[in-house]
Amino acid sequence: GSPMMVTGQEIELGERETIADTARVLSRYVDAIMIRMLDHDSVVEMAKYATVPVINGLTKRQHPCQVMADVMTFEERKGPIKGKRIAWTGDTNNVLTSWVHAAGRLDFELAIATPEELAPPPALIDWARKQGAKLSLTNRPEAAVEGADCVITDCWVSMGDEEGTRHNLLRPYQVDERLLGRAGKDAIFMHCLPASRGEEVTDAVMDGPQSAVFDEAENRLHAQKGILAWCFGAVAT
Repeated sequence: GSPMMVTGQEIELGERETIADTARVLSRYVDAIMIRMLDHDSVVEMAKYATVPVINGLTKRQHPCQVMADVMTFEERKGPIKGKRIAWTGDTNNVLTSWVHAAGRLDFELAIATPEELAPPPALIDWARKQGAKLSLTNRPEAAVEGADCVITDCWVSMGDEEGTRHNLLRPYQVDERLLGRAGKDAIFMHCLPASRGEEVTDAVMDGPQSAVFDEAENRLHAQKGILAWCFGAVAT
């Protein structure tokens, strides 16, 4: 197929015309829409009115495509994720939210370490636990990482955020060799990239033997292909 890329400046979603109208028009031109924008509600509205599959490429609230690639990477390296222990250390952001969602579907344990000021919303945790997610929350990264099969972090300042005091809060959550050493001996490290080396992760971890970040980056391509294939299969049936 042939991709058609439209930037936010070109389309001015929700400004020159309603999102509903844009969704209906785009549906006449393409077989699927992947939308990447900060406002989550706009993506939901696009999906409501489009007549073709709409894929959430990223919002401020969620990043499901990234976690699909992450799970794929984990299972390539470590086998089925079911029953495994995944540790997150750092900020609460869209990637973590999608990991929480995944925990409710894929039956793994997710140990989350964040500063108290940046903890996941209670409503998200309550919802996920009702879906069967096995979650533990702590302010101590060492406790989350202990015995983990995979350690994950992300940048301390996400798209659209102001830096503020985050660096001071998050400095104890940096993934270095000492922290990674508390995980299982065959644990892998993942980061969705781009990484701020020396902040949330050290060079030694990024470039070390336990790092899966570049396989993870490659798998973004393969995961997207799988998502499209699933969407078109779902449409066909």
